[in-house]
Amino acid sequence: MTRVAVLGFHLESNRFAPPTRRADFDLRTWLEGDAILADAQCDAPRQGAEIPAFLEEIARHIDAEILPVLVAAAEPGGPLEEDVLAHVLNTIRHRLTDQHPVDAVYIASHGAMVGVETLDPDGALLEVVREAVGPDVPIVATLDLHANLSDRMAAAADCLIGYRTNPHVDQADVAREAAVILARMVTGCRVHMASVRLPLTPTSVTLLTDGPGAYAERIRDAAQLTDPEGVIVNATVLGGFVYSDTPDNGIATVVTATHRATAEREAARLAGLLWADRERFDRTLTSIPEAVRAVTADDGARWILSDAGDNPGGGGRGTSTDLLRALIGAGAGNVLYGLFIDPDLAREATAAGLGSRITARFLRRGSDGFGDPFSADARVLAISDGRVVGRRGLVAGRQVDLGPTAALAIGGLTVVVSSNRKQCADPVYFEHLGFDPGAYRAVVVKSRGHFRAGFDEFFNPDQVLEVDTKGLTSPILSNFTFRGLPRPVYPLDADVVWTPPDWAIPHLQSLDLLP
Repeated sequence: MTRVAVLGFHLESNRFAPPTRRADFDLRTWLEGDAILADAQCDAPRQGAEIPAFLEEIARHIDAEILPVLVAAAEPGGPLEEDVLAHVLNTIRHRLTDQHPVDAVYIASHGAMVGVETLDPDGALLEVVREAVGPDVPIVATLDLHANLSDRMAAAADCLIGYRTNPHVDQADVAREAAVILARMVTGCRVHMASVRLPLTPTSVTLLTDGPGAYAERIRDAAQLTDPEGVIVNATVLGGFVYSDTPDNGIATVVTATHRATAEREAARLAGLLWADRERFDRTLTSIPEAVRAVTADDGARWILSDAGDNPGGGGRGTSTDLLRALIGAGAGNVLYGLFIDPDLAREATAAGLGSRITARFLRRGSDGFGDPFSADARVLAISDGRVVGRRGLVAGRQVDLGPTAALAIGGLTVVVSSNRKQCADPVYFEHLGFDPGAYRAVVVKSRGHFRAGFDEFFNPDQVLEVDTKGLTSPILSNFTFRGLPRPVYPLDADVVWTPPDWAIPHLQSLDLLP
């Protein structure tokens, strides 16, 4: 039997957010050893879709003995505390060493993690795995589309595979690809990986993969190249996560093929096309006054508003008040709003009980957030323990714990307040309280983009307004003081020049793509 180790370490780090602690993993996923396999077999697992899908697929290709190591995942947040990072790396090292020999390794990772002091935890993770299993054992990892590719990551892995969908709905698909590739490698196939990182750090709102767009086009290009059982086993285009603020930020192309020249040619070509299209990554947002006018107009048009600057799915705190106050102040009606993250307010509403009237205090003293604190008279419409199973999009089929949750009537708004920080990506966050998003004139979500896959049965893309709000995920990069980005970089530095790696220049010349 082929002894295949599986593990996962998943955190998207926003350098500007408060540190991520061990307790943040406990709220989402922390599984060791056989608990990983037991969870993977549940109807609604806590872990992401990757490892359950990988386990199903690898069994179709090789006779595998699975060695479960560790799966840890937290909501996107600030830099990881160093003691948690050290514990995870030591646990992985010891478990892999204790289970020697290991014939292959699959890693379900994110790729945009930073530590309080460590700039590249994902590179450190891959190096620990490589050191533990040796130079000849195949290592394949799947990454979030927003991963920041480092040289250490590329050097330690044999194949890195990124998601192709944003909103992310293909985690299981890329894990199955990883299984096919890993099975080929353990039966003798040798692959070569080539990568190019560009001085191009666009915001997440420009990295959607449906419809037109410079990024979407290259994602489709890479998908057409990919054949896990062919010459180009994978072609990936990583959009990066600019809020990680590290020297490894930048859109990156990664191509893995059975021939080195093929991998290098396609990685260079994809990078050259992205660089030529860099100005297409600019995006104009909807201002708060414009959004309020749309919601209160007499035309009856329906809208879903993205509170793009305060996205908990990118490290935002879910507590910024600028859009909420503007809607209340304008007397907007028939509006569903969520999720506002405030465990104190959720607890107060729960204690008051259904139908009670309370004074809802938003952004109270000591809270993290942007905008001005305010209070409003509210009536408690619904309460729950916040335990749901995702219905659509990013968290479909997974256990989600919102913590104590309450819905408040404030003027013409229904405001859903939860305790645990989650982006509002799934309509079940409203529906489990009895509210139908399709019944409202407007829905406001604290989510950057994943709401599109969850709410597309209620709103089409023409009904989406990305609102320029304050917060830790603001798409206006000039709002941040970056200290780690590899300056100069576009779009912060309009006159930046890209110098391709030496090996890529002949390929770019032959394709007439040399910058």
